[in-house]
This record gives sequence, structure tokens and C-alpha cells, in this order.
Amino acid sequence: MSSRAESPSKVMEWLKWSVVMLLLVGMVGGNYYYAEFSLLARVLAILAASVVAIFVALTTVKGDAFNRLRKEAWVEVRKVVWPTRQETLQTTLIVMAVVFVVALILWGVDGLLGMGISWVIGAKG
Repeated sequence: MSSRAESPSKVMEWLKWSVVMLLLVGMVGGNYYYAEFSLLARVLAILAASVVAIFVALTTVKGDAFNRLRKEAWVEVRKVVWPTRQETLQTTLIVMAVVFVVALILWGVDGLLGMGISWVIGAKG
């Protein structure tokens, strides 16, 4: 009996995703087919079809799960303590200083290794 209860739902899900795909294909095809129309008209038509496609997609099970995930992510983003401008500036300056120091160290090590290799192979330079 549960298979009968799930069957219309699966058919409806398939139908909704088919509508979404037809809208997307229609947008691409319509853009080429109606190339002689103004760009503004085509963009507005694509935006309208996109809104309809998104609305239909959000009514599916996967769309609903995506929408819940989006809402939960937004709640988590609001919990984040973002650094102040001063903290960001100080951290950036510290990172730049460390990168500069490491670059100097690597430049020195490269020079020493180059001199060592030159000494070993007897190259002049």
C-alpha cells in the first residue's frame, strides 16, 4: 500500500523537474530563436522564466531540502563574529610581514644552496 502512496508523489516530482528542464531549454532556445527582438525583451523574458523555474524547483522535495539548508546556513552566518576593520587591517599586516620574512629566508637559502652547488661542481660565476 505504501508503494501506491509514493507513486503519485514520484510522478509529480518527475513532472515538476520536467517542467523546470523544459523552461531552461526553452530559455536557451528562445534566446536564439528570437534573436531579432531587443536584448531587453529577451533578458526580461529569461528573468521571468527563471523565476517560474526556481519557484517550481523549490516545490519539489529536493528544492525544499535546499531551501531549508539555505535558511539554516543564513542562521549560522548570523552567529559568526566578524572581525572589525582594525582587526582585519592588523591581521593583514602581520600576514604580509610574515610572507616578507619567509621570502627573505627562502631567498637566502636559495643563494646559499646555489653557491654550494657551484662550489661542488666547480662552476665559476
